[in-house]
Amino acid sequence: MKDSHQNNIPKHVAIIMDGNGRWAKKIGKKRAFGHENGTNSVRECIDASIKLGVKNLTLYVFSTENWNRPKLEVNALMDLLVHSLEKEKDSLIKNNIKVNVIGDLESLKNKPKSKLEDIISLTNGNDKLNLNLAISYGSRQEILEAIKELSNKVKNNIISVKNIDENIINEHLYTRNLPNVDLLIRTGGESRVSNFLLWQIAYAEMYFTDILWPDFKKKDFLDAIGNYQKRERRFGKISEQKK
Repeated sequence: MKDSHQNNIPKHVAIIMDGNGRWAKKIGKKRAFGHENGTNSVRECIDASIKLGVKNLTLYVFSTENWNRPKLEVNALMDLLVHSLEKEKDSLIKNNIKVNVIGDLESLKNKPKSKLEDIISLTNGNDKLNLNLAISYGSRQEILEAIKELSNKVKNNIISVKNIDENIINEHLYTRNLPNVDLLIRTGGESRVSNFLLWQIAYAEMYFTDILWPDFKKKDFLDAIGNYQKRERRFGKISEQKK
């Protein structure tokens, strides 16, 4: 990737970090070992984002559907989340990274919820990179909650139906303070979006790779950005209209 820091850097990159379990299985380890090693890839993508000037990085950490996994794995994931937040706290502050959480924070147990709230508070004034962690997140649930909230506001004459537009809907989503996604990356060889940011990726470029998440490093992130830079984003127009 040439001169990637100089032109056409996406404002918002979202990543579906898939393949931890399969990576661990390949080397005869338990799934939790894959999740642990996946944290190294998170760190490399954060570093690359800062160096490139990506302002918003959203990571699909734990979906609403992930609650259906074996209890042992869910508990291991929550323990890893707490440990990682504690381990990376000083680095997040030092590197001027602001941590946000999108999803149903109330569904988490006290310890991970408390740790997340602490990190959110500690990094609230940072502005180098918005690191958005999608935890207990499901896009359909997000949209459903937005519809319920808007319906109540209409019912109570707080807002008129005729005034509801895309901007109003955006304001009622978990991502209300974020720009739409420019680039969605999915590792692990699957080519689907898995209920992730369905509204926000309407015009996103998609990048699917067979690389399993623990093997996805800075070079691979740069390759994804380079691929994005070669694409023409028309937003429904034709090429001639973009010139």
